[in-house]
Amino acid sequence: MSGRIVVISLVACGHARPESSAPPVSSKPVVQLAVIPAESDAFPEAARALSASLARAKITGIDETKVSKVSLEVVQLSVECVEATRACYEAIGRSMSANRLLFARIDNGATKRALKVTVTLFDVDAKTEMRTAEKLFATEDEATTGAAALVYEVTR
Repeated sequence: MSGRIVVISLVACGHARPESSAPPVSSKPVVQLAVIPAESDAFPEAARALSASLARAKITGIDETKVSKVSLEVVQLSVECVEATRACYEAIGRSMSANRLLFARIDNGATKRALKVTVTLFDVDAKTEMRTAEKLFATEDEATTGAAALVYEVTR
């Protein structure tokens, strides 16, 4: 019987697990940017140029960038919010698990050939626009050529 007591004692007094010597890792929150491509049936070339510039944009403080496959209008419909409001943009950002949104809107200008382009960087967490740039272009060719500069103005 004394043999059993020795075995039980040895099992009960087993070695403690060594503690990890690695310091605790402080996880800094990852800032995610969702880039939403531009869309326009009336000005398709300008929309393509804007979308390409938006996708290439580099913004300080962004850890990860996701480029959406669908336009702003489609995303708005998916969250049942079609107004150009902060609450709507916040809902879009939350649905895309993003902290920031980068997008462009193309609207008709004063004449048939003119168009107004608005590029916005929106902070989903703060529920506010960080930067917006707007320009009226006389033609689609002018907008196509000026797209990169307008995106750069917002993302610099």
